[in-house]
Amino acid sequence: MKKNYRMQKTISVKRFISELGESFSDNIKDRLLDLEVRTVLTREEDYNILDIKHVEHTKYDCPSNLNNGSSKHQKEYNYGQFVVVDGVLYFSEKCIENDEVMESPVVNTIYDSLNTDNIIMDSGISAKKVDDSNIDYVIDNILKACPEVSKEYMEIMEDMLSREKIKSPHRQIHR
Repeated sequence: MKKNYRMQKTISVKRFISELGESFSDNIKDRLLDLEVRTVLTREEDYNILDIKHVEHTKYDCPSNLNNGSSKHQKEYNYGQFVVVDGVLYFSEKCIENDEVMESPVVNTIYDSLNTDNIIMDSGISAKKVDDSNIDYVIDNILKACPEVSKEYMEIMEDMLSREKIKSPHRQIHR
C-alpha cells in the first residue's frame, strides 16, 4: 500500500466528520461532536482508522510497571478506536498500544456491550457497528472515562477563539 505523507495524523472530531462522516446520521454527528472539546483523533497508516485520545495527552502511571520495582513509566490512555468502512462507523475491539499509549478499560466495556454487526478487516481488526441505537452508549461511556480538560486548557482555547473572532469578525464557526 502506498503511504500518504499528506494525511494529517492528528485531527479534530469536526474534521473526522467532514472527511469520513458525510453519510453518518445527524444524530451520530451530533453525538460525536460531544467529544470535540475533550478528545482528539489520531491515525497511523490507515486513513479510516482513528484512535481516541485526550486532547491534552495526559499521562498516567502504567499499571504493568508499578509493582516490578522499575522506574515509573507513564502512558497516555487511548479511549477507543473508530473505523469507517463504506461510510459506516465502527468501534474497534482493540486500539493502538505502545510505549507511549495504553488502552483504557472503557474500550472493552463498550465493545462487549455492542450487539451490532461485527466486521473483521484485512488487517485483522475486529469492530462492531455504531448506529443510532447505540451511539449514546458509546459516547457517554467515552465521556465518563475521558477526563474534563483543565482550566488552563480552557483559558488557552478561549483566548485563541477570541483572537480568531477579532481577526475575522465576518467568519462564523459552526458546530
